Amino acid sequence: MNWLPVFLDLRCGEVLLVGGGELARAKLRILAAARARIRWHVTDGDHDLAGFDADAAARITFDARDPARIDLGGVVAVLCAGAGAVGVAVAARARALGVPVNVMDDLEHSTFISPAIVDRGDVVVAIGTGGASPVVARRVRERIEAALPARIGDLAGFVGRWRKSVHARISEFALRRRFWERVVDGPIGAAVLEGREDAAEAALRDIADPSAFAGGNDAGRAEGFVTLVGAGPGDPDLLTVKALRALQDADVVFHDELVSPAILDRARRDAARVPVGRRIGKPGIGQDAVNRLLIEAARAGRRAVRLKGGDPFVFGRGGEEVEALRAAGVAYAVVPGVTAALGAASSFEVPLTFRREAQRVTFLTAHRANDAARVDWTSLADLETTVVVYMGMTAASTIRDGMLAAGRSPKTPVGVFARVTRPDSQAATGVLEDLPELVRKIDGGPAILVIGDVVARSAPWRASVPARPSLLMAAE
Repeated sequence: MNWLPVFLDLRCGEVLLVGGGELARAKLRILAAARARIRWHVTDGDHDLAGFDADAAARITFDARDPARIDLGGVVAVLCAGAGAVGVAVAARARALGVPVNVMDDLEHSTFISPAIVDRGDVVVAIGTGGASPVVARRVRERIEAALPARIGDLAGFVGRWRKSVHARISEFALRRRFWERVVDGPIGAAVLEGREDAAEAALRDIADPSAFAGGNDAGRAEGFVTLVGAGPGDPDLLTVKALRALQDADVVFHDELVSPAILDRARRDAARVPVGRRIGKPGIGQDAVNRLLIEAARAGRRAVRLKGGDPFVFGRGGEEVEALRAAGVAYAVVPGVTAALGAASSFEVPLTFRREAQRVTFLTAHRANDAARVDWTSLADLETTVVVYMGMTAASTIRDGMLAAGRSPKTPVGVFARVTRPDSQAATGVLEDLPELVRKIDGGPAILVIGDVVARSAPWRASVPARPSLLMAAE
């Protein structure tokens, strides 16, 4: 993020608009909608205010002075649109005085960007692309316009009118936030969005015990809750809606080391982030310690998210954490995620099953594969079984030897798929006897191994090694 989004309080002074033509008038309409006091230096001689109501026109004055001598005292921002060299000159003066300035389509002379705006009264959404593509910003705005209820601004105003009253009755911040979440997400919020504010006001007044309404316990504290969330294999767009909601509600996020920053950025900004996972060569804090952290957070009244790569119940120790939470009497929920095998299947076009070719799929973790005596390799020699090995890079030789000894053909197609669904994803495909060599071609994990005839149907196999899974997915 190279530009920090902010909202200016235009009641603090005037906005100087420099320019003419339709570009300047478009800015004028935005400023008028924000009820700004506007000083306009018209560069094309056209002072017509047709289309502006009397209230807006009363807040617009004209400044015909030489731009080099325009007084910038009391000006909270300068906007230049369709102003040419005059706008650049005024921008230079504004920058020298520390006044925020935007020159339309000119990042070099600007200190802020005018975003695309979704206006719902008290709810205003600003969308920016760092000046790179206003068209993309407009497309995002269109989607947000379609998703936001028409009366969402009324709901924000409704909450604003009651905030002080509720604050006086609920002193604990976490409990107060949950009170408002129940209001906004429940029947009271729905009534406001339907235009029935009188009914919503009456319902809110009828809440005799706000703490109880918010779900507090007998001690008047918020009840804690733990959500085990599958983060998927790396692409933040693969998070479920339920996962996003949990991340936005979290007070603290305990996350695996391999969860990408792009996914962590989907959590609420003020949520604490605690890394608790382990990586190869780094043992981490241990599962018992992770369980204790989750239980302690819940007992302190916090909403905790245990964020795991892939799916919590596919080699993610989610079952162990659920058992610990259940034994401690802590409320919890589980949100599934896209496991790495499915991420690889979609990214690299590997059909894990295929009619009359692969009827079964076995998921194996490399921790067990390294203990060769504990693996029934004969069950994995079946030609109709696709074998998917998680965390298998270091165990590649053991896996190859075990499957060859069990009778699997040395020419069985195999693939090593690393960092699946991420921009730096990578694939190496070949045959079983060469599995360790294929692993060495990969520039680091996490990676999964897929063994079976279906690998020959994958995009990297068809394109030969090394290959790119698609135009939009980076490979080696």
